[in-house]
Amino acid sequence: MSYLELKNVEKKYQLEKAEFQVLKGIDLSLNRGEFVSILGESGAGKSTLMNIIAGLDHDYTGDVILDGVSTKDFNEKQMDGYRRQTIGFIFQSFNLINHLTVLDNVLISLEMTTLSHEERQKRALALLKQVGLEDHAKKHPNQLSGGQKQRVAIARALSSDPDIIIADEPTGALDAKTTLEILDIMQEIAEAGKLVIAVTHSQEVAKFGTRTVHISDGKIDEDIIQKASYPVPEKREVLVSKPLSRFSSYKNAYKHLMHNFWRNFLIMLGTGIGIFAVLVFLGLGNGINRFIQAQINSLINPHSVTVVKNPKGTKIGSSQDYQEAVAEFQNDPSKMVIDDSLIQKIKAIKGVNQVEPGYQFSSFILSYDGQNVNGQSFQTWTRAFKENSIKAGSKTLGDNEIIIDKTQALKFNPDDYKAMIGQTVTLTLNSITAEGLPTQIKADLKISGIADGGQTGAITVTNFDTMQSILKNNQALSQANYVSVNVENLDNVENVAKKINEIKVDGQYQLYGITVGNILDTVNQYVEVAAIALAAIAGISLVVSALMIIVSMYMSVSERTKEIGVLRALGEGKADIRRLFTSESLLIGAFSAVIALALAYAASFLLNKVLYSIVKFNLVQITVNNVIFACIIALVIAFLAALLPARRAAKMDPIKSLSVE
Repeated sequence: MSYLELKNVEKKYQLEKAEFQVLKGIDLSLNRGEFVSILGESGAGKSTLMNIIAGLDHDYTGDVILDGVSTKDFNEKQMDGYRRQTIGFIFQSFNLINHLTVLDNVLISLEMTTLSHEERQKRALALLKQVGLEDHAKKHPNQLSGGQKQRVAIARALSSDPDIIIADEPTGALDAKTTLEILDIMQEIAEAGKLVIAVTHSQEVAKFGTRTVHISDGKIDEDIIQKASYPVPEKREVLVSKPLSRFSSYKNAYKHLMHNFWRNFLIMLGTGIGIFAVLVFLGLGNGINRFIQAQINSLINPHSVTVVKNPKGTKIGSSQDYQEAVAEFQNDPSKMVIDDSLIQKIKAIKGVNQVEPGYQFSSFILSYDGQNVNGQSFQTWTRAFKENSIKAGSKTLGDNEIIIDKTQALKFNPDDYKAMIGQTVTLTLNSITAEGLPTQIKADLKISGIADGGQTGAITVTNFDTMQSILKNNQALSQANYVSVNVENLDNVENVAKKINEIKVDGQYQLYGITVGNILDTVNQYVEVAAIALAAIAGISLVVSALMIIVSMYMSVSERTKEIGVLRALGEGKADIRRLFTSESLLIGAFSAVIALALAYAASFLLNKVLYSIVKFNLVQITVNNVIFACIIALVIAFLAALLPARRAAKMDPIKSLSVE
């Protein structure tokens, strides 16, 4: 039984509406140890026959039988395996991959074997030595002569130890001396027991062979045995092929990335700048959130719950909902009164250790020495405030005393705000009488201390007894309109607030408890929305980056069309080709993320250095989650951008790819 048999192989091409038959019933039996020259004029069908034997062309009628096994019904993966395990290619134009070294060109096929890394290296170097190029292993193809390139191609063809070597015009581009050297090597390959098939139009090549098959008009018209085939070793070690590993794909992609480093660097830089902008805005949002949190926590006791009246009677889900509800009743302060029965219900909640009724007003005026200062929030002192918010004067409030904010004191005395301590100011605010009629309240109060509300807003307070006395003296409504609740256990604060919110009278919800957490959640929500909006605007540049990667990948596919054909001929499948380009794009994404992180940390360092002198806080804080997000978004953009170019590369016809000049 012959090792390779072709039975009635026919091949037709459809050219527009006409059908053109290239092969017209080829029957051929070939064995290992033969050096077969297939001769014929241009257009006779030699190359088509070669592509069918090589497994590149599977669209034919008839059958190709390898060692008794028909290949006709092989699926695509089986054909890839057939080329990896059985076929070695030697091309007329060498088809070496220019961005790889001589050694790496030989290693391509070896990466699709089960040999270890060390074994692959050893075999590749041994093959280069066999063809006389061991001293050129680290060179690139553009540093070699034509004959040297062909020797590399021969070493590559032999690397996976295939049984069939197919040479397409192996000496067509060589001078006479080099031609003889190459033919000697090919004869040695046949003598080693392999089937060597040389597709040629050269009689000089044919005379070196053991057999000449002449094709004319798609048929074999001569089959001449020139000499006996060479003996085939009975036993030999066979290299086992396997699909290309992911690691090898990434390694090959990295080599091409480095070969075109500066072009790729510009793409990486563009993508990195887009991700950097997103990172900085997210980091700024984190920093502002933490700054506000630190400011609020420094002034407000986290154990406290500020309790206000629920004016609607329906359950309130958030502080924003509460503000909307209050807006409906802002002209009727009586709706906000908390009576003693509700205060008793609050005291009965487990975990509450102090309940302080109080007053708060949405606007007021302070007058001193002919100057008026408007304020937006005036209330009574409770344990909700921290004593360290008072920066000057007494930290306790006596009767008819007031603590004003530093910003207000500076307006009264820009030269020395502390000099306002002990001075008397007139407080003016609006309220209603017990009958619901509007009334204006005025009272003279002595400044006992000065607070600094910082970014959280001005602090202007008096004590409860003083405010109650002022309201009564002015015949104004004197019931408390908020309650400060102090919770013993910090972990129980939110639970107490929840129970306060659930207090009902006649089926109506009565109260709403606001915690430091509620305040922070609301503030943080606004800051996060702003940060995300800015990051999204910056993220528009990522769309441009994705387009840059797409263009780059399409350019890479066009530039590497012949390489794609070579890799397919060597046994790489469509999935390997796709992965080659997606791998390169993912590497671009990974390096872009590194550039973005370097820029972001450098920018955050500089910004924090400048801003710290103003607010004494690092306002740009890039978190681990931000870093992870940046890396993921860079890889996702790169992967999505590579999908279409990689798909196009994988769908390329290897025969057409090899014919591209």
